[in-house]
Amino acid sequence: MAQAAQINVLDLNCPIKVEHDRKRRQFTVRLNGSHDRAVLLYEYVGKRTVDLQHTEVPDAYRGRGIAKHLAKAAMDFVVEEDLKAHLTCWYIQKYVKENPQPQYLERILH
Repeated sequence: MAQAAQINVLDLNCPIKVEHDRKRRQFTVRLNGSHDRAVLLYEYVGKRTVDLQHTEVPDAYRGRGIAKHLAKAAMDFVVEEDLKAHLTCWYIQKYVKENPQPQYLERILH
């Protein structure tokens, strides 16, 4: 019974749904329909510039590709809104290095 409680959306072959809360400046993924969430936090540091600051996935859900979905959603947001981005979060730096799409690279501030 305890294992049944550990099943999350990935175990059921459901797509991971990333939600964007613009007021709280965060991207989230609800895990297992519970209060557990994976989160990517950002702040505006200028009129058209964001700092992608922190990505966190609860220990029990790590290694399942959840952070990758958060990073993609955040970078797609930067592109869609035609923003510039500082990548304070090490995971997003890693994601962009592994997915060096021109539309991402041209928006990153060093």
